[in-house]
Amino acid sequence: MAFRLKLVPDNTNYNFFRWQWLTFGISALAMAASLVLVLVMGLNFGVDFKGGTTIRTESPTAFEVGEYREVLDGLDLGDVSITEVFDPTFGADKHVAMIRIGATNETGSVTPEELTRIEDALRAVDPQVTFPAVESIGPKVSAELIWTAVQAVGAATIGILFYIWIRFEWQFAIGAVVALVHDVLLTVGVFALFQFKFDLSTIAALLTILGYSVNDTVVVFDRLRENLIKFKSMPLIDVMNLTVNETLSRTIMTAVTTAIALTALLILGGDVIRGFVFAMLWGVFVGCYSTIYVAKNIVLWIGVKRDWSKKDPKDDPSSPFKGAEQP
Repeated sequence: MAFRLKLVPDNTNYNFFRWQWLTFGISALAMAASLVLVLVMGLNFGVDFKGGTTIRTESPTAFEVGEYREVLDGLDLGDVSITEVFDPTFGADKHVAMIRIGATNETGSVTPEELTRIEDALRAVDPQVTFPAVESIGPKVSAELIWTAVQAVGAATIGILFYIWIRFEWQFAIGAVVALVHDVLLTVGVFALFQFKFDLSTIAALLTILGYSVNDTVVVFDRLRENLIKFKSMPLIDVMNLTVNETLSRTIMTAVTTAIALTALLILGGDVIRGFVFAMLWGVFVGCYSTIYVAKNIVLWIGVKRDWSKKDPKDDPSSPFKGAEQP
């Protein structure tokens, strides 16, 4: 007999809405606290958002990013990010790295003296290294990047709102978007609380979280719609509990498998992707939570049409029931 791992027993019957006011209240407080943390403590912006200097290095021999980072850490340059660039067009004698150094002055760039120190330190590690490009990112460009990042997250949220609206009903769209705002705010709040580096890779993680969270929400909403048609006389809260229990195994299995892969990347992936992976890992957990305790609560409080196969009499102008309360 084949062995099957079951993280969730068959035919579960948990009452997820037993403490609906408490869970939603905790979520509301967490969102408010995250907003306060961002406003009071601020975000620890990386080079992408606060400006700085980007240095491109090339070498005919392979190099270790750790060695580059070690020698640059000794120069007291502040925020330094080193990324090895891989490109299939590069030959065996072309090894490229991008070094980003955060702004330490009002101009947003390193001084010529600091640049000379950086080049000398890297040549001590790799005598054949060259520096084909040095670019500076000023405060104005950094401010534009921050605004563009906010627009990207906002546009993605609005797009998801219209998708859910068309795919289901407006009540579902509102619940899904509130859940997405919850996920993004809590993720940004954690970055503000612990002062993790916030850069463009974090924005990419936020956009990925939006997609992951709405995917889980759509799966549960789809089953909810089926159950609403199937169980027309069952109270809405009971239909929602049934739906969450029926999709619980899928939700947990998806979250656990994703978390396992992200945990491996968090431990072994290195500093370059650590912020991205942490944001994703945190987003997986808050996304699962918000699908049940935020999106569902919103839909429960607003109410939904119980039978999509029939037109609501209140929507028919010629119906004698127009404007009347439905049982």
